Amino acid sequence: MDIKELKSLIKMVTETDITEFKMENSDGKLHIRRGPEKEFVQMAAPAPVTMAAPAAPAQTPAASAAAPAAADPEQAAVSDKYDAIPSPIVGTFYRKPSPEAAPFVEVGDVVEAGQVLCLVEAMKMFNEIEAEFKCKIVEIVKDDAAPVEYGETLFLVERL
Repeated sequence: MDIKELKSLIKMVTETDITEFKMENSDGKLHIRRGPEKEFVQMAAPAPVTMAAPAAPAQTPAASAAAPAAADPEQAAVSDKYDAIPSPIVGTFYRKPSPEAAPFVEVGDVVEAGQVLCLVEAMKMFNEIEAEFKCKIVEIVKDDAAPVEYGETLFLVERL
């Protein structure tokens, strides 16, 4: 491989989203890496998780006596009644397949297993998030084009 080809490969890597490039031929091996060393974790998409009531922070006896009874029973009822559909990846949440299209689902819609609920864009790849079971959409937790983290709730649904 001559210097022109090497410069061309380096330019290709720096002008794209590629962070690592490996090539091996009869002349030798080439490995180009860009950016800091990253840790990659491989995992399967999580199953829908039933929302649990958040644990109350530890309080001193004086503070707990002063704290009124909160709406915990109401939140516990919501978490027992509905399932959460979390984001399987970090990215940007989209309710519609394109800006001018209608949303995939609305509150109150009944969806079948395998039906697309939304898109999550990660690294310029659009990932369809599908319902894993038949359910009714109770709440759409995230706004369109909002950033989402791994495991963050996108929808609250009622199993049917």
